[in-house]
Amino acid sequence: MLEKTDKRIRSLLFRGRLAEAMQRKRISQSALARAIGVDRSTISQLLSGDSPRLPNAQVVGECARVLGISADWLLGLTDRPETAADILANSLSLTEAPRALVDEQIFQWHKEAAGYKIRHVPAGLPDMLKTRAMLEWEYTPHLGRSTDQVIGASEDRLTWMRSAQSDYEIALPISELHSCARGEGYYRGLPHDIRRAQIAHMTEMTQQLYPRLRLYLFDARRVYSAPVTIFGPLLAVIYIGRNYMAFRDTERVRAMTEHFDHLVREAAVAAREMPDHLEQIATKMDRSDQ
Repeated sequence: MLEKTDKRIRSLLFRGRLAEAMQRKRISQSALARAIGVDRSTISQLLSGDSPRLPNAQVVGECARVLGISADWLLGLTDRPETAADILANSLSLTEAPRALVDEQIFQWHKEAAGYKIRHVPAGLPDMLKTRAMLEWEYTPHLGRSTDQVIGASEDRLTWMRSAQSDYEIALPISELHSCARGEGYYRGLPHDIRRAQIAHMTEMTQQLYPRLRLYLFDARRVYSAPVTIFGPLLAVIYIGRNYMAFRDTERVRAMTEHFDHLVREAAVAAREMPDHLEQIATKMDRSDQ
């Protein structure tokens, strides 16, 4: 049950917050009075009166509107001065997602979260574990002549990400890895030698970078995930194709973190088992090539 606040305490809180908001907005009593349609004396009484009575809802609402703050904050009902619309705008943003590996926005989010654990469910194989030949095959149709330039810039960013002080957990559908090995689905037409080198590269990387980088494989028939990256406690980003949906409010970041941790618990192949699993895939690929 919420504790009832004494009228005098709430009145004092209102006066203090109104004065603070006016100071931040750099608006005088006269200017505020004109903006909300009352006498200047009314504003003066709100700021200095001894009465425990609060102004009516109309005056509170107009003060909040003019000052760009929340009426609930003025009345002491919340500790956040932003309006509900501002809170929503700050907690959720829609950002363009160019088809260009580790683009500038993703890189900035990684730098912002340096030192925090980063959890990642990629849309395909993880970019930070791809060979250059794989990147060229995948991105040339979209980037054309700028492919080399984009890959060069992205390789620099991937090198920074690998050397940063962040731990990485990556959860990948096991079917994605096997489709690449077999040249099926998305990877149809990808030459065998590029696929084989890609598996070898992932084997090497998961050995070298463990435990700071941990790769898990989950069975998409049992659990599902959209492409998502969780940057520590700071934000969670869902990839929807042409855009990223970025959430910064604690509740949604926590919910997506719990979702990722569930993928890890349900993993068909754990991080410690990854090198052996990749070597088994490579052996099957070699046999099929004979």
